[in-house]
Amino acid sequence: MGKLVQIGNIVIRVYANDHLPPHFHIITPNGDALVDIETLEILRGKLAHKARDTALGWAHKNKAAIAAEWNRTNPRFPIA
Repeated sequence: MGKLVQIGNIVIRVYANDHLPPHFHIITPNGDALVDIETLEILRGKLAHKARDTALGWAHKNKAAIAAEWNRTNPRFPIA
């Protein structure tokens, strides 16, 4: 549920009924991070540099899809 994309061993996911601020998760075998949708700032967690750059590069190009998934799965806290 909420899986947006898998790039190799990197998974980008939005969880339903999640908390504010609007964010998504980057999950790898060696770490994970919680990332603000608007700013793409890592709010919590650590990732290897290559995984971080790959995931954030994808996120930068697909911000609208991430926001749409957040709005779909978290209707209590929609992104305007």
